[in-house]
Amino acid sequence: MTDPKILDRAKQWLTPAYDQATRDAVNKLIEEDSTELTDAFYRDLEFGTGGLRGIMGPGTNRMNKYTVGKATQGLANYLLKTFVGDETIKVAIAYDCRINNTFFSDITAAVLSANGITVYIFDALRPTPELSFAVRYLGCHAGIMVTASHNPREYNGYKVYWNDGAQIIAPHDRNIIDEVMKIKEVTEIHFAARQELIHTVGEEIDTAYLGKMATYSLSPEIIQQYHDLKIVYTPIHGTGIRLVPMALKKFGFTHIYGVEEQNTTDGNFPTVKSPNPEEPEALSMAIQKAESIDADLVMATDPDGDRVGIAIKNNKGKFVLLNGNQTATLLFYYILNKEKDHLKGNEFMVKTIVTTGLLKTIADAYHIENYDVLTGFKYIAAIIRENEGKKRFLVGGEESYGYLIGDYVRDKDAVISCAMIAETMAWAKSQGKTMEDLLNAVYLQFGMYRERLLSVVRKGKEGAEEIARWMDEYRNHPMKEINGIQVVTVKNYLNQVETDLRTGSKKAISLPQSNVMQFVLEDNTVITARPSGTEPKIKYYFSVNARVENHAALAATADWLDNKLDRLLKTFNP
Repeated sequence: MTDPKILDRAKQWLTPAYDQATRDAVNKLIEEDSTELTDAFYRDLEFGTGGLRGIMGPGTNRMNKYTVGKATQGLANYLLKTFVGDETIKVAIAYDCRINNTFFSDITAAVLSANGITVYIFDALRPTPELSFAVRYLGCHAGIMVTASHNPREYNGYKVYWNDGAQIIAPHDRNIIDEVMKIKEVTEIHFAARQELIHTVGEEIDTAYLGKMATYSLSPEIIQQYHDLKIVYTPIHGTGIRLVPMALKKFGFTHIYGVEEQNTTDGNFPTVKSPNPEEPEALSMAIQKAESIDADLVMATDPDGDRVGIAIKNNKGKFVLLNGNQTATLLFYYILNKEKDHLKGNEFMVKTIVTTGLLKTIADAYHIENYDVLTGFKYIAAIIRENEGKKRFLVGGEESYGYLIGDYVRDKDAVISCAMIAETMAWAKSQGKTMEDLLNAVYLQFGMYRERLLSVVRKGKEGAEEIARWMDEYRNHPMKEINGIQVVTVKNYLNQVETDLRTGSKKAISLPQSNVMQFVLEDNTVITARPSGTEPKIKYYFSVNARVENHAALAATADWLDNKLDRLLKTFNP
């Protein structure tokens, strides 16, 4: 039996304020008295700090015309209040391959234009980083990307960007949420589009975006020599198919092979369980293609083209997947190596606090300033914005397969990342090395770092309460030792305090508040606990490292560190 309060919420959607198709769908849910009715109406779909994301369908907790319209109306209200003196307020809109992509982007454009806001909407699907670029290129006040990233096919959503091309952060995120929450009735949403304010954009943005991207190539002469690297690329049915091959060709690579079955844009993602390049299965078809043609490199991007996963040949000729930390290590090492003779002392790079510490070790060796930020590329973009005009940003990245080279985009960018990964391989070949050789050279010079991620799922209200208790325990009674190794530093990002357990001394953490705890052990092991903001689970990030005596010790060192990680994971997930 459905909760009467939920039933009342559902019946409000049967009024003439809602279109007939919506009323019919809701009426059917009511007649069936299903759990789906409860799921669809038990709460409002939250407009979070980055935007919307949810399952598509009728209901207050679903992605549909009315929840998207409400979010967009709240954004429009905030823009009109914030830029009250501007004669024209402009917003760029792009969308990926998701089901209902054009429907939701058209609804968004309609509501914005109905509020007197000028809209620039792409003529077809485009990757998220191009939307970020377009915001600044077109001089827009904000941007919206209709995407649910790598979520399952039944999801859609949208991300909101500010006038610097970065995802919204404080105070704008909270202020927009407040405006959305003020809307109580669907009649407050203006759906009647003003077509004269809606402008279509397309190839001119592609040309400018790719042209700017090409200026960041560091080894055009090496690419010319190794232009015929065999590269297999798959967009996993997403937006990358439009621009990644073009970017690779613009950089100078000539032998690019697709995975025919996955080149079609399809929000059902029919050939994979999940369109997530972090999942090995998502690259399996591309690897099969690479093996059949004896390719050099495999790359795969997610549906909205902001993250990339890769596979390389090991020195036995077998394709192996690299994780996000390993790919970041190769990219950062290459870029800093090529830039070292052009440094002026004002360069910097940025990584997240859960990304491998090897990147900072490399940065220190090249005397490049490193910033550590909270998880989320919007925090990397915030550092770029703070330093604009004062320092030069080189590269940024996070362990979850997102990287950015240069500051012309303000979000992770798989398009330039694919081009620069291929360029890194060409650079390695020019020295007679494979990518595995290059990674081993980094380990021999700076130490070997190995990372692992553990996700512990606890569903429902009780699960959420259990995770909250764990975090309270970590904060109020921090562990003194883990696996027999002393904990020397505890970083409490919620209270913004770092404590040295050996001396008892404390110092402030300058990053924004976040429900994250981090433990640094005596042997430089780093363990981070972070509850997910969107899923019923807590994530533990483990990083261990050790010096490597010589080339012969590489395999033994890797095994020793992996065994250490196995023991740590059992401690937190017995």
